[in-house]
Amino acid sequence: MTRLTFPPALHAEWIKIRTLRPQIGALAAVPLATVAFSALAGLGAGDDDILFSAFFGVNFGQIAAIAFGTTAVSAEFHTGALRLSLAAVPRRGSWFAAKLTAIGLPVLAVGLVTGLTALAAGAMTVGPQARDATPAEWVRGTAGCAVYLTLMALLAAGLTTVLRSGVGALSILVPFLLLVSFVLGDVNGNAADFLPDRAGQVVLHSSWDGTLGPWTGLAVSALWTAAAVAAGLWRVRVRDA
Repeated sequence: MTRLTFPPALHAEWIKIRTLRPQIGALAAVPLATVAFSALAGLGAGDDDILFSAFFGVNFGQIAAIAFGTTAVSAEFHTGALRLSLAAVPRRGSWFAAKLTAIGLPVLAVGLVTGLTALAAGAMTVGPQARDATPAEWVRGTAGCAVYLTLMALLAAGLTTVLRSGVGALSILVPFLLLVSFVLGDVNGNAADFLPDRAGQVVLHSSWDGTLGPWTGLAVSALWTAAAVAAGLWRVRVRDA
């Protein structure tokens, strides 16, 4: 069997992703869920944070991004494709890098489209109040939306690699994001500010009362993702396919 270098390995991983319907469906659900819930939040924004009202749907779009990251990795374990992948790319670190790139780049691209669409939908539903957020804040929110969704997808991919199970990763991440974050939603200035989703979503706010700012919050989310990816790489290297 021909041993692949990184560019053809990346191409092979992208072919796997785009030929599996659940993964394409999860990717398509990112903008659909985000924009739909952002538009609804914009209708009832009132005097709330206008920027976050426009991007409120990210709370739901991130679930689709996480599902995309988990299914892209878990398919390797369920179908036995990992053995063939590692036979073609014996350097496990190169294969894992190709897999993560094939996950991250589509989510980043879809995240940018999602951010722009959510911005337009949110600004339309909040009406004249959209002027309460500055152009720089709208740009930050749009770019932050794309980066945040990408980080969450890669976090899910890393955790799935560690657990070798998409169901296991989803059973941890989805309840955590839907329950823990909402329970702690009104708590500021403590350890809750450093949770991956809470920290990363600061970039979607016009103002914040917590410890972290927009970019330091994304940096904290990136550290969570880096830890999950590093653990996943270790798991790939020490375990048989």
